[in-house]
Amino acid sequence: MLHPPPATPLSRRALLLAGSGVTAGLLLGEAAVAETQAASPTSGVKTVSSITTRDGVSIYYKDWGPRTGQPVILSHGWPLNADSWENQAFHLASNGFRVITHDRRGHGRSSQPWDGNDMDHYADDLAQLIEALDLRGVSLFGFSTGGGEISRYVGRHGTGRVAKLGLISAVPPQMVVSPTNPGGLPMAVFDGLRAASLADRAKLYLDIASGPFFNFNRPGAQVSQGMIQTFWMQGMMAGHKNTYDCIKAFSETDFTADLKKFDRPTLIVHGDDDQIVPIDAAGRAAKTLVPHAVLKVYAGAPHGLTDTHKQQLNDDMLAFLRG
Repeated sequence: MLHPPPATPLSRRALLLAGSGVTAGLLLGEAAVAETQAASPTSGVKTVSSITTRDGVSIYYKDWGPRTGQPVILSHGWPLNADSWENQAFHLASNGFRVITHDRRGHGRSSQPWDGNDMDHYADDLAQLIEALDLRGVSLFGFSTGGGEISRYVGRHGTGRVAKLGLISAVPPQMVVSPTNPGGLPMAVFDGLRAASLADRAKLYLDIASGPFFNFNRPGAQVSQGMIQTFWMQGMMAGHKNTYDCIKAFSETDFTADLKKFDRPTLIVHGDDDQIVPIDAAGRAAKTLVPHAVLKVYAGAPHGLTDTHKQQLNDDMLAFLRG
């Protein structure tokens, strides 16, 4: 059984520094960039970055690579955070791109607001991050739920600042079955997720990671306890209410109209053994709505291919960005 590591006691200095960072964030006002710096005699200067949205939510982000590089934003899946993109962020930043990965509201190191855990707010938060950093010609990639976030961003804010778009194991156009989406999953699937989240959220995340997310439940699978524990850790960093609400956001939101507004080069990557977001109702359906998109199907790949097929994905994303 996986047990979280014991908490490390915080010094009075660390607490004071943390408190000063919170105060600074509040003073900067809406959609302002907050830079909190703490000097250390052994590690130099540590910088933590965030913006504060117009409704007072703090959005944490990482900014890797040269500031002069072509900007790329990577939007993560449920119930994860920016760290789930670290393989791709490291690779792209090492090849000269400026890579920004953010923790969605309610996830990771961002605020955990009671309300606003829906795709419209996620997209508006992304828009405010792009505006706060004054990014132009930015390429947006969304994994799973993140694919919904960037799709809704295009639907609500257009592509004036966007160069390219990428949907990786993404949920659009819609996950749940409906009159307009007969190939979707039954609502019972998502009701089951909600019930399991309320009953034992920690166990739910362990079960997902050790089973269908990485296809570790397939015969002959090479199971990585590191991947399982990292998924669990990121999930438990997120807010309970936020991840509960997000199930509705990623499953019931219809992104059909958003995808029809994709007027930039688009890459769609999906595994044909994705047990979480089946390819026919997602990647292949999205390709139909975005005819100019390039669809790459990874044979035998699971939902969590950012880890299991990281080098293949790294190469494809880099080639797409350079093309």
